[in-house]
Amino acid sequence: MTTVDARGLRCPAPVIRLARAAADAPPGTELTVLATDPAAVHDVPAWARMRGHEMVGATEQDGVHALTVRTHA
Repeated sequence: MTTVDARGLRCPAPVIRLARAAADAPPGTELTVLATDPAAVHDVPAWARMRGHEMVGATEQDGVHALTVRTHA
């Protein structure tokens, strides 16, 4: 699993960083983006859906959202 640290960044930076990581990842890779921007909770799943990736998990602890996506071809 790859972690993309986007803590402290505002929309759309967390999604942009996640997209860059996904572009280089082989299918089936799990990428977790860490984000403090509450908009990421909506933006990351929407991005995953539009790109054909799968959301596999989302948690929040102390204001940090961990959103995990599995890449597809």
